[in-house]
Parts: sequence; C-alpha cells; structure tokens
Amino acid sequence: MFTILKKRRLNPTVTLMEIDAPLVAKKAEPGQFIILRVNEEGERIPLTVADFDREKGSVTVIFQIVGATTKQLDQLEEGDALRDFVGPLGVASHTEGLKRVAVIGGGVGCAIAYPIAKKLYQQGAEVHAIVGFRNQDLVILEKEFREASSKLVLMTDDGSAGQKGLVTQALKELIEAGNQYDEVIAIGPLIMMKFVSQLTREYGIKTIVSMNPIMIDGTGMCGGCRLTVGGETKFACVDGPDFDGHLVDFDEAIERSGMYRGFERHAYESACHLLNKEEAPHA
Repeated sequence: MFTILKKRRLNPTVTLMEIDAPLVAKKAEPGQFIILRVNEEGERIPLTVADFDREKGSVTVIFQIVGATTKQLDQLEEGDALRDFVGPLGVASHTEGLKRVAVIGGGVGCAIAYPIAKKLYQQGAEVHAIVGFRNQDLVILEKEFREASSKLVLMTDDGSAGQKGLVTQALKELIEAGNQYDEVIAIGPLIMMKFVSQLTREYGIKTIVSMNPIMIDGTGMCGGCRLTVGGETKFACVDGPDFDGHLVDFDEAIERSGMYRGFERHAYESACHLLNKEEAPHA
C-alpha cells in the first residue's frame, strides 16, 4: 500500500498528492509516469511524475478530476493509501547539453512541464517558461515555475492573470525579440502542442512534445497508446511520452483522443451519483 503524505487543492478541478513510494522515488526522472489503482477493483490510470524526493522516498502526482477514477482518487485524504503505484515508466525527458530552452505548459500540462523546467534550471540552463490557462482561477504552480526559470510569462485567455492571449503568441514575441533556443518543450492540450510545433517549424527550432493518450497496461502490449510519428507507429508508454513535435500526426491523435470522451463523462457522472448516495444521511 502507498500512503498519501500530502494532499493539496491547486484549483477547483486539479489536486496535488505526495505519495510514499521509496522504490519509485529512487529511480524517477522528469517526463516519466506511474500507473496507479485506487483500490482492488479500480481501473489502472497513468499519471505523470510531477516531482520526487529521493531522500524522503516520495513521489508527487498532480491530476485533473475528469473521470470516475480521478473522482474516486480525489475523495482520499492524507493518511489513506493507494492499492497500486507502479513505475517509473516511460523514457525520461532529455535535458543534458541544453543551454537555453523555452518550456511551455498549458493547463494541467504544467504539472508535467514543471519538473522538466526545474531539472533544466538546476543544471544551469537558461529557462524561459510560458504557462497558459483559461482564467485566473485555473492557474497552478505559478510560484514553482518562478523559482525554476530565468523568465516566466503567464498567459490567460481572458487576461484575468498575466497577459491576455495564447502561449503561441508569447513564444513568438520571445523569438522575434532575439531569443535563440536550443529546444522548445511544449506540454499541454493536443491542439496547443500542434500550434506550438507549427510555429517553431517556421523558425527551425527543435520542439519536443509530451504525448499522453489513452494507456492501459503501460508496457506497449495493449497498443492503446499508439501514435503516428514521422509516418511510423509509436507507443507513448515505451517509446515516449516525449516525441519530436514536428513529426507527430496531431490530427490523428486529436481524433483518437475524443473516442472515449462520452464514456468518460458517463463514468464520472455515475461515480458522482454513487458518492452522493453514500454521503447522504440515512433515515
């Protein structure tokens, strides 16, 4: 069993949990993920490693409440335990040799972008972080990004925090201001990563994106996380999750990502009804 050491609400739909998992913490690196189960009957879900503390033996995950399992996970409190917490899985993000990097996070994707920015910054790289959210209420990890970057640009769709606009706008302004990047790392909604990759292609800047499609077993056997990259089939769980953004078939990935949206919503609503029923006072 894996005990929840800390739980913190980052915004109305996003929660941070620090989990006691010494063996995972010993090997974890930015860009990798774990697969967990809330209980014996629970489904397996992948969550990216948001941070880790090797001395403490803990791993931090950040998740958005979108389906039945994340709803159940969010019901747990400090001191409760998870049934399974397996990892680290996937290929760690490449950070060696990079001197100046733009790290872009969109929405809850910032939870994945943050540990990469942190490691780059600790290695002495100049990190320009660009983070984007729909509005001020959804902003997460602003303090953490400020501490792990040389420059932080906060964007919101409505201008309620930081600058009004999209992350692509901020990136274009930085590039046209004369900033030369060894690499751009973009993590967030598929449509955001698609347009970031289109922009950087114009400037000839290598761009890495983190692909997190549907995963089941996390070992490449089920094929659920397949992607087309450079005309070849890749599996995000074993070949990634990081890929060259200029080679990813984003249109295919976007189409596949919507396949289970209705089922996910139905499962979430069913879980809510069940939890509300369990919490209702008995006569």
